[in-house]
Amino acid sequence: MNYKLISKILGYILLIETAFMMPSLILGYVENDGSAKGFLIPMAIAILLGFLLLKLKIKKRALSPRDGILIVTLSWIVASLIGALPLFIAGDMSYVDSFFEIVSGFTTTGASVISDIESFPRSVILWRSTTHWIGGMGILVFTVSLLPRLGVGGFQIYKAESPGPVAGKIESTISGSSKRLYIIYMILTLTLFMCLIFAGMPIFDSVVHTFGVVGTGGFSSYGDSLMSYSGYSVHFILSFFMFLSSTSFTIYALLSKKKFKEVFANDELKLWIKIIVISIILITIDLYHNDYTEPLMAFRDSAFQVTSIASTSGFASADYDLWPSFSKFILLILMLFGGCAGSTGGGIKITRISLLLKLIKREMKKATHPKAVLPVISDGKALSDEVVLGINAYLGTYFVIAILSTAIVTLSGVDIVTGFSSVATALSNVGPGFGDIGPTKNFHFYSDFFKIYFSALMLLGRLEFFTILALFSKRSHRKEIIKL
Repeated sequence: MNYKLISKILGYILLIETAFMMPSLILGYVENDGSAKGFLIPMAIAILLGFLLLKLKIKKRALSPRDGILIVTLSWIVASLIGALPLFIAGDMSYVDSFFEIVSGFTTTGASVISDIESFPRSVILWRSTTHWIGGMGILVFTVSLLPRLGVGGFQIYKAESPGPVAGKIESTISGSSKRLYIIYMILTLTLFMCLIFAGMPIFDSVVHTFGVVGTGGFSSYGDSLMSYSGYSVHFILSFFMFLSSTSFTIYALLSKKKFKEVFANDELKLWIKIIVISIILITIDLYHNDYTEPLMAFRDSAFQVTSIASTSGFASADYDLWPSFSKFILLILMLFGGCAGSTGGGIKITRISLLLKLIKREMKKATHPKAVLPVISDGKALSDEVVLGINAYLGTYFVIAILSTAIVTLSGVDIVTGFSSVATALSNVGPGFGDIGPTKNFHFYSDFFKIYFSALMLLGRLEFFTILALFSKRSHRKEIIKL
């Protein structure tokens, strides 16, 4: 293990996190809301540790796969430990609650223990939402673009950080890929912000919801999320950008290079569009025939909640826990599926669902043609057995952890619906669920033990299990886990 190089990279991450705290500190001073101390203390700690780590002398500049995994895991944990301090100091919350809230922010989950967010200083609300924007693209993707200055290649970090079964590059270098991803991210951010301003949303609310949508997080500046917003423009704008933010950023890179043929041939994109369109239509019909008297209102809430849950953003325009069972079932499935690989969305990822369907189709053909050689084709290319094995292993791990965790969570006394949706929404990084953690409720009633447990699930879901599990495995099994 190259501990000195790992520590130095962590030093960069601490300084980057400090820079992201600066706008909240400035806002605290401008509004004189008493929150400045809550940012000065963690910023001082991060700056001190960061510069101490940067002074380390490095002899070996190579990173092994396990080094990359350790950097990714420690980065998320360290950033969360420091990032929780403003809520703990300025938000008058317990540290466990603060840690849960900020892990939820960095992992873009959006689950909360706060019931009266409007009473918090706006600087704290801004920092809470900024963690979504940081976590959406991943602070490490930004860090990777700086690694050439250290003479270090960043692929091991990039691979461990990238969501999805395959870590692909969109440029010839990892550093170039990281920079292009952030350019796309910035364009989405600025475009959505301007759209919300033109739609009449106040500047501060526009910033908060832009960070939450582009990062597919879900933290709002209002306790009832978007339920208090009337009309249609804001909801449709947010719905459209939640869809865009949970679409693979590789698609946008291909569009920028005018590679339209590759875009139209992308299997994940085609399935993603079908899932969204069909889900919106089905829920709209179900709502109109049961609870809604206006078809346009049914369509608005259907489109908003489908894109919100499918993108794992977790915003709410209505209390969908009161919707008909069929609509709630669709939302639950979307919660598990999540967005596309290579996007800011969480969940299992649509590409894995696409490949799973192809695997099922192949096995059905093999039943009648047992000797046939039938490769799994994705985007016109045959997938290797290693990728197929990784997909099966991921899906198996997801549901084993989900089932075991549901059993553990129900020991808290919650009903099975609340227990399972609590686990599913944490693993898929969605935020709200059903039952006692529905869109009008939150996780505040859980004990500190379960809040820490859910924090671990959120990190597991964001890092897609194997990044963390490989660190705790036996040496003889570690290489196989890393491959997955």
